[in-house]
Amino acid sequence: MKKFIQNIHPTIKGIILAFLATLGMANVYVFSKAALLEVNFFQFQFYWFGFALLWILPFLIFTGMIRRIPLLSRASNITLLIIGMLELAAASLLFLSIQLADNPTIISFLSNLTPIFVTLLGIRFLGERFNFIEAIGIILTIGGVILITYTRDISIRDFFGQGSGWILVSSVFSSISIVTAKSRIKDIHPGILTLNRIIFLLTAATIAVLVRGENLNVSGNALMNLAVGSLLGPFLTGFTMYSALKYIEASRTMIIQSTRSLFVLVGSFVYLSILPSYLQIIGGLITIIGVIVMTWGKM
Repeated sequence: MKKFIQNIHPTIKGIILAFLATLGMANVYVFSKAALLEVNFFQFQFYWFGFALLWILPFLIFTGMIRRIPLLSRASNITLLIIGMLELAAASLLFLSIQLADNPTIISFLSNLTPIFVTLLGIRFLGERFNFIEAIGIILTIGGVILITYTRDISIRDFFGQGSGWILVSSVFSSISIVTAKSRIKDIHPGILTLNRIIFLLTAATIAVLVRGENLNVSGNALMNLAVGSLLGPFLTGFTMYSALKYIEASRTMIIQSTRSLFVLVGSFVYLSILPSYLQIIGGLITIIGVIVMTWGKM
């Protein structure tokens, strides 16, 4: 089995890992929304990343990856600090937007703006090039976002109050984090990057819980959603996403991850019994097409 895995072409490995990250992230939107219907934002963060730490520590110990941490260079530690702060902002705003939004599918569609930011940052910091086809993809994606968020009478306050504004800000932080991780992926193992993200977010959540004096009593159903969601999200998604960056370009992972919105759409209907409007679905599909066109142009 091990020999078979080693013989798989690196690009195929990257695509498989990116697809696993896509499935994991799609479930994050559904299970996090289900949990946030029963617990508040601070309880959610504490349990979500607490469970995630329980999932990843045995994995890192069993594989021996944890022994690599003391051997990291000073530059790698600085990179981990930067990525940790970026992920703290990106993930916190993501879950805030999911909590505020009526439907997590809308947030998933809007997060398709991340590839645009990744492309622009890749041009500046990774030496990647930009062409006419990519420009068409960017225009399509932005057009889809406009359709998703379109209402005749909406203020800036409502835009952020419904979660749409916060996911756009989250996408900026997330894209910077992805490009930073890609630039150092040969020096820092994906498992360490995943652990670093979890520790930053759990530490912030623990401090918030202690300062606010939050009650940590939650229902069994909420705990189940938190446990399953954290296994699929911070652990599986984080590890497979960073692992995919070892084999394929950051922009290529975006074309695969943009399809998560379709899985979120199905999951939200089956698990939460909610669907976006027809206009929002059309806008979401346009964002997916935009990401596909943009990444196709890059390839």
